[in-house]
Amino acid sequence: MNPANVLVLPGWQNSGLDHWQSRWEAAHGYQRVQQHDWQRPLRGDWTARLEDVVLACDEPAVLVAHSLGCLLVAAWAAHSRNTHRVKAALLVAPPDLQQEALRSALPSWANIPAQKLPFQSILVASSNDPYCSVARSQQFASDWGADYRDIGNRGHINDEAGLGDWPQGQLWLDQLTTALPTCPGNFQEGRT
Repeated sequence: MNPANVLVLPGWQNSGLDHWQSRWEAAHGYQRVQQHDWQRPLRGDWTARLEDVVLACDEPAVLVAHSLGCLLVAAWAAHSRNTHRVKAALLVAPPDLQQEALRSALPSWANIPAQKLPFQSILVASSNDPYCSVARSQQFASDWGADYRDIGNRGHINDEAGLGDWPQGQLWLDQLTTALPTCPGNFQEGRT
């Protein structure tokens, strides 16, 4: 698999240099999906940008999402006609926008679709994430049809969690990318 087709989807305010997403990008050549505005994320803008990048991939993409990036995957998958161009997704620490502080800060992200993703996924959650309870993380996993992984007390699973290169996360990503066969015929034909 071409590493440039592994798309890194940071959350609100982007991922800093010590974040595992940034480390993976530097170490493996993954491609960060750059958004127009990291401070005031608009759902429509972010989903349009993801669509553009997925369409530019030369083979099925793999999505590596953190925080708001997870909600981006669900929103994009619910509306795109190009979901067949994604092979799998690693979804890490989705935020719960039912929390008032998050809902008011991110108003365009209300009502995230609660439907099964059309590609294999793993959702990784922390048991003490300040932005999402375990029960809500499990509900996201169930709604999206994702395999659920709890990594214990790791906060929001960001740079503050002290994960470094996060080898366990990379192992789960490798499992997603090697477990599924690529169907280049379907990809090239652009089926919907």
